[in-house]
Amino acid sequence: MNEGDLDKLRRAGTIAAQALQLGQDMVSEGVRLLDVAEEIEAYIISKGARPAFPVNLSINEVAAHFTPKTNDRSVFDAGDVVKIDVGAHVDGMIGDTAATVEVSSKRYQDMISSAQKARDIVMEIIGDGMPLSNIGQAVEGSIKADGFLPVANLTGHEVKCYDLHAGLTVPNVDDGNDEKVRDGMVLAVEPFVTNGEGLIKAGRPGNIYRLREERPVRDESARELYDAIKRDLGPLPFSDRWIQDMVPRANLALNKLVRHGLVSGYATLVEVKRGCVTQSEHTVIIRGKKGEITTLA
Repeated sequence: MNEGDLDKLRRAGTIAAQALQLGQDMVSEGVRLLDVAEEIEAYIISKGARPAFPVNLSINEVAAHFTPKTNDRSVFDAGDVVKIDVGAHVDGMIGDTAATVEVSSKRYQDMISSAQKARDIVMEIIGDGMPLSNIGQAVEGSIKADGFLPVANLTGHEVKCYDLHAGLTVPNVDDGNDEKVRDGMVLAVEPFVTNGEGLIKAGRPGNIYRLREERPVRDESARELYDAIKRDLGPLPFSDRWIQDMVPRANLALNKLVRHGLVSGYATLVEVKRGCVTQSEHTVIIRGKKGEITTLA
């Protein structure tokens, strides 16, 4: 990675971390999810970056992939365990970070701390040549020692320019994968902790979308929306909130794109026994035998 891209990666990470802190400060009983998501995304833009994906505000048994829709009026309730997952990019160089906030209660503080601790253990040991299974072993061992389970079928991921989920997956359990982390790789490390069974399944649509392979579409409004998303948002995930001014009746056009397979939607990811889930995440670039955390405020 050249110095220019490294600088962009660091800037994106810092902005994402600051935006995440803003979100943590905002989450409170009675606050609208939509207000938090829009405030975080506006902050990222105000700092000269762009959101790398819609802010995820996944609550309780929902581990990931929920963002509020346009005009969503739902609010945070006392006792909610909220995963705030934030991404920012500068010319495609991405910072991806997450934290968990409990609303007006202290019931799940140990689970929140467990996710943070597992993440931080990996930050201490990760480096060039480390097998991926060693990372999973460290995460799994730490979480189980705290009396919880890692979510086995949720992983971290390699990050490349304009590519959020690229190349390697970073396990949260010892999966026996002897593929090695290499110098220069950018990885998002994100332990998920649960008091459930330790597995997730697909739930309801989460209002997060991405473009698929382009092919002809006859409907003019759908074609216009596809072209606008490709031009203005690129290949990264997006929300219906971001497309409302692109074309008239944008939601109808979006539904047509989904129906014709030009856009796919992300389902929410739900713990199979409806156990509570917590999350913590940093982006790190591998620099020799150490990792440099880019998502620090």
